[in-house]
Amino acid sequence: MEIKNLQPQLVFSIFDEITKVPRPSKKEEKIRQYLLDYAKKHDIAVKTDEVGNVVMSKPATPGHEDAPTVILQGHMDMVCESNNKHFDFENSPIETVIDGDWIRANGTTLGADNGIGMAAALAALTDDSYTHGPLEALFTVDEETGMTGANNLGEGMISGTMLLNLDSEDDAEIFVGCAGGVDTQAFFHYNRSFAPKDFLYFKINIEGLNGGHSGGDIHLGRANANKLLARFLFDLSGKHEVVVSEIDGGNLRNAIPRASHAVIGVHTSKKEIVRTMLNLYIADLENEYKGLEPNLKITMESVDTPDFTIDQTTSINLIRALYCAPHGVVSMSRELEGLVETSTNLASVKMAPDNTIVVTTSQRSSVESRKWDIARQVEAVFLLAGAEVKHGDGYPGWQPNLESPIMKISRDAYEELYGVTPAIKAIHAGLECGLFLTKYPYLDMVSFGPTLRDVHSPSERMYIPAVERFWGQLKRTLEKVAELKK
Repeated sequence: MEIKNLQPQLVFSIFDEITKVPRPSKKEEKIRQYLLDYAKKHDIAVKTDEVGNVVMSKPATPGHEDAPTVILQGHMDMVCESNNKHFDFENSPIETVIDGDWIRANGTTLGADNGIGMAAALAALTDDSYTHGPLEALFTVDEETGMTGANNLGEGMISGTMLLNLDSEDDAEIFVGCAGGVDTQAFFHYNRSFAPKDFLYFKINIEGLNGGHSGGDIHLGRANANKLLARFLFDLSGKHEVVVSEIDGGNLRNAIPRASHAVIGVHTSKKEIVRTMLNLYIADLENEYKGLEPNLKITMESVDTPDFTIDQTTSINLIRALYCAPHGVVSMSRELEGLVETSTNLASVKMAPDNTIVVTTSQRSSVESRKWDIARQVEAVFLLAGAEVKHGDGYPGWQPNLESPIMKISRDAYEELYGVTPAIKAIHAGLECGLFLTKYPYLDMVSFGPTLRDVHSPSERMYIPAVERFWGQLKRTLEKVAELKK
């Protein structure tokens, strides 16, 4: 069966179209045009702002014009992670696969985050089988790498007083709060040194890790490839002279790194010692991550003498800083059981052409002061290592409102349809809701969606039966709001 024929067919047919439109973060031109074409095809009013956000609007079902206006909100971009380094996310469609009760992609991220939210919002605008009040659908740009769209939403783009964020990942759960976040980058400026001729050079490669969302999956204890690499290099450099020619790991600030590598050199007399140390290290990791990282793979292969190495002071400082830098859960919430309060992700290590190594980290917390506390701890580590450190602007969290009218309506809608009371939760991942509140403090908001797993990784998948419940909850929520008066 093709995806477009799954139930609910309207939602899945739109989702199928969306998967065929390339939409990396900061390169949303094609998906924006798809949205504009969709609005024109279905005679839906549409407008855009300077940063590229799109808002569509639909009048109320006759007789319900006085109901509150509801905003359906999702983001256009997707995280682009692939097991195939040559997959072209800017020009190629996602290859989708139906795998039992799940939809996944063929070796890449699926983009159900947030393609399914977009599909549901578009379906709500074109389905005339249910009753609703005035509707607006807001599609933002660049949620995954900077929340640029939400942060720069144009004046007058939305007028609604209730907002349904369709960017959550658990069926039968309604989210009423989220963490705030800030990125911290460290810059190591190095000098090039001649590669010693009496050294042997190796590429150490770590791959096959699960990775995942640095907010939603951080509590699972999955391995971070950058940390694994730094741990081995620290141990090796503490016992033998090591030179580093190349280092690279991770890609996105909001994804736990799945792979990393380094090109290093050791004296010719140390060849077998290095291999023995690596084999013992691999055995340790296999024991430590037994059942958690079954596809962990670490290899070492000989390479030609490189053109240069990183100067010794910088390479040692970098290794020490990466090994010392915190990663993972820092603290748990004392208010909501099971919720991560504060965390940090050692996201990526990249060599720039200007003899600079850039280390990117991402900090999250539902407590604003704790967010900056962990960000400054990360800063301190890299300052001690001689790096230049900069913090991004960050984004605010979303404080839970357990008296929210739209929360109660969406909860009752799910319970009426499926006989289950959905859990009311906050999420450690960042949602755009906190930014919307800074401009529209009167907004009453919730977030819900179907079950997604391993988002931000090539293992991303969506549970097909949950999509029908998500769609039912969305329509029933809009029907119940339509009975209200402004």
